[in-house]
Amino acid sequence: MGLVALRDVPAPSAAEALGVLARRGVTVKVLTGDHPGTAARACADLGLGLRTGTGTGAGSGADTLAGSGSKPGAGSGADTGATIEYGDVVTAELVDTLSDAELARVADRATVFARCTPEHKARIVSALRAAGRTTGFLGDGVNDLPALHAADVGICPRNAVDVAREAADVVLAEKDLTAIDRAVLAGRHSSGNIATYLRITLSSNLGNVIAMLTAGLMLPFLPMLPAQVLVQNLCFDAAQLAFAFDRPAASALRRPAVLSSRDFLRFITGFGLLNAAADLATFGVLALALHNAAGDGEAAFHAGWFTENLLTQALVMVLLRTGRSAAERRAGGPLRAAAAGLAVVGVLLPLTPVGPLLGMSALPPLYYLLLGSVLGLYAVALTAARRRYERRHPAEDESARGLEKAHGER
Repeated sequence: MGLVALRDVPAPSAAEALGVLARRGVTVKVLTGDHPGTAARACADLGLGLRTGTGTGAGSGADTLAGSGSKPGAGSGADTGATIEYGDVVTAELVDTLSDAELARVADRATVFARCTPEHKARIVSALRAAGRTTGFLGDGVNDLPALHAADVGICPRNAVDVAREAADVVLAEKDLTAIDRAVLAGRHSSGNIATYLRITLSSNLGNVIAMLTAGLMLPFLPMLPAQVLVQNLCFDAAQLAFAFDRPAASALRRPAVLSSRDFLRFITGFGLLNAAADLATFGVLALALHNAAGDGEAAFHAGWFTENLLTQALVMVLLRTGRSAAERRAGGPLRAAAAGLAVVGVLLPLTPVGPLLGMSALPPLYYLLLGSVLGLYAVALTAARRRYERRHPAEDESARGLEKAHGER
């Protein structure tokens, strides 16, 4: 007589990758066609937190769920959701008894789904997506094709079958699950910087538009010539390239960046009005500084507003990097250097030979003194408004729903 034991050993990087993904707020679900006990043992080896023990664990969880789901009248969402606990293993038999809404609640609580057919996997992934989750599915076989198509992002290893590689959105170059964490981190890095860029650019542009329209109604000449607007925008856009190299806040890397349209519009409107107020205050400064000044008042006005616009935009780039600690704000790196360069261009360009070519002239020293006061008040107002915004949205980057990742096994 003899005994032959077979064991499916997890990939060496699997446990580490699952731990890192958990810290990123990524919830891992295992969808497998294997026996519940086999799935539970593999997940326990990987530290997924399944309940184990004699007479309990996977079998108990699956049996209890099947029992409650099969009773007459057990189809209510409240009863089903209350029965499922974290660490339970759900079998395909129970999935067949649930409506889509009930399945979404069960999938939110359960970790492992066993005895799954390809259709079960696709239905579970679809239920998570319908509940508002962003889902990724990792699979390498023909039986994973429906779920790969159903997920927001289909992932497969390089040695997957041909049809799985064709269906997947992402193909891992190596069978190393930590690559998924690196991809998540890169995506959150980019999306966090994009969100910051949109907030800063749109709020600044809104303020400039309001000020430009107001000045156009008040002044007998154009408040800024087309060439000056183009040069100003070129300088601002060039400085904002530094956002590609900026380090997002730590909170932006823990959760996906989600832009709520209502909060986004409030941010743009509030800070845009602050920017417009600074521009309008500069009009008063120019009127006072140029009242008795000799020379071309129109060219001096253009130079004064050009300088103020670039200086306020440099302040906005530095001060509106929201969701950061004081230490993170001080460590701006490329972004602070770009903002400093933008400020230098705003101050010096009207004084160079290029200034007259653009219709600008030198400004009296009184203007720079008064402008410094306006910018100081603007910086204080920006800081106070940012702190008020952060108090009202203390967990903006943390409130996003975590990325749900359904992990398919053969």
